[in-house]
Amino acid sequence: MIGGGIVGLSTAYALTRSAPGLRVTVLEKEPGPARHQTGRNSGVIHSGIYYRPGSYKARFAVEGAAEMVAFCAGHGIAHEVTGKLIVATEHDELPRLHALVQRGRENGIPVRELGPAQLAAAEPHVRGLAAIHVGTTGVCDYGEVAEVMSRLARDAGADVRYGSPVRAIRRDDGTGGGGGTGGGTGGGVTVRTASGETFRADCLVNCAGLHSDRIARLAGDDPGMRIVPFRGEYYELVPRRRHLVRGLVYPVPDPAFPFLGVHLTRGVDGGVHIGPNAVPALAREGYSWRTVRVRDLAETAGFPGTWRIALRHWRQEVGELHRSLSKRVFTAAVRRLLPEVREEDLVPAPAGVRAQAVLPDGSLVDDFLFASSGPFVHVLNAPSPAATASLPIGREVARRALAALDRVA
Repeated sequence: MIGGGIVGLSTAYALTRSAPGLRVTVLEKEPGPARHQTGRNSGVIHSGIYYRPGSYKARFAVEGAAEMVAFCAGHGIAHEVTGKLIVATEHDELPRLHALVQRGRENGIPVRELGPAQLAAAEPHVRGLAAIHVGTTGVCDYGEVAEVMSRLARDAGADVRYGSPVRAIRRDDGTGGGGGTGGGTGGGVTVRTASGETFRADCLVNCAGLHSDRIARLAGDDPGMRIVPFRGEYYELVPRRRHLVRGLVYPVPDPAFPFLGVHLTRGVDGGVHIGPNAVPALAREGYSWRTVRVRDLAETAGFPGTWRIALRHWRQEVGELHRSLSKRVFTAAVRRLLPEVREEDLVPAPAGVRAQAVLPDGSLVDDFLFASSGPFVHVLNAPSPAATASLPIGREVARRALAALDRVA
C-alpha cells in the first residue's frame, strides 16, 4: 500500500481486521503519518449535509461521523460534538439555505432552522438573517487519529514504513509499470523505493493523495484524470478575540463553486481558525506562494482541464486570489459573518493543499473516485469529508483490495 495519510492507514487497519494474517505493508514517503491533507485541515467532523443523497460522500460522511466520534472516544483522542451553524447573510441565500435543510433530512441528518434571535443566542457575535443548526458536526485532531490508526495496524501485524518514497512499480506479468525493469511471470507487483528496497505484493493499493494520479501512471494505468492542487489558506483569531466564536459557523455555499467558503472553526485546542481561502497552488505540496515546483506547475499548466476550470470559474477564482493577496479583503469577507473582527485580530495559520481530481473536460470530480486494474486498486479522489469518513472508506478500499487478491489468485 502506498500512502500514510488517514485513508491509507484506515485501509491498512481495515485489512488487518477483516483478513487477520494477511501481510500488509504501508509505504509512506514522509518521515511520519498525516503530513499533508490529513494533518493540514480544520479538524472538522463533517455531518454530510452538503452531499448528494446516495453519493459516496453522503453515505460515508453520515456513517463516518458517528464512527469517528466513537473511535476518538474509545482511544482517548480529543474531540467534541459541537454542532455547527450554516448562516445566510443575504436574502438571495435563503432559498439555498432551505434547500440544505431538505438535503440534510434526505441524508438522515438532524437539522434545525433558526431565526435571527435563535442565531444571536447561539453565536452572539455572528450576523445573519437565518441559520440552520446541524447537530452531528464536531471537531477532532486528525493527526492524532492517524497516529492511532498506524499503531493499531502495526499491533495487528502490518508493516508501516515511513521515509519510503516509491520510485518504480512493475506488474509481474510483464505488462507495465513505469520505471519497472524486466518482466516476470504470474500475477502481482514489485515495488522499488528510493533507497533501493524492493517489495513483492499480490495487490497494490494506491492511497497517495496529492500524487495518486502519478502512482497510477507509474503502475502503467491511465487514471483518466489529473490532480490539480488548490491551497487552502487560513488565519486564526488572536487569543484575546477567540470569544467572538463559540463553535463552528459556515456561510451558505455557492453550488457553482466546489469549496465551502470562508468559515469559522473553534478547534479542540480552543483556537479559532478562519478560512480557507482556495487558490491554485504552484506545487502539489505548495503551502505558500513561495513554494514552486517546475514539474508540478508544468503538469498542471499542460493539462487541458486546468484551463477549462479557469474559464468556468474565473470570477470566483479572482475573488479567492484577491483575498489571498490582501489581508484587508480577506477580513472584509470574514466580516460578512463576524462584523466585529478587525485585521489586527487575524494572524496567519498553516495552510493546506487539496488534491482535487479534474477530468480533461475541466469537470471537478465531486465524489470519491476509485479504479481497479488487475492487481491495483487506486483511490484517485478522496476530497473532504475523507478524514471524517476514513473508517468506512478504509473498509471500502479494503474490500476492493481483497477482491483484487481474488482476481490475481
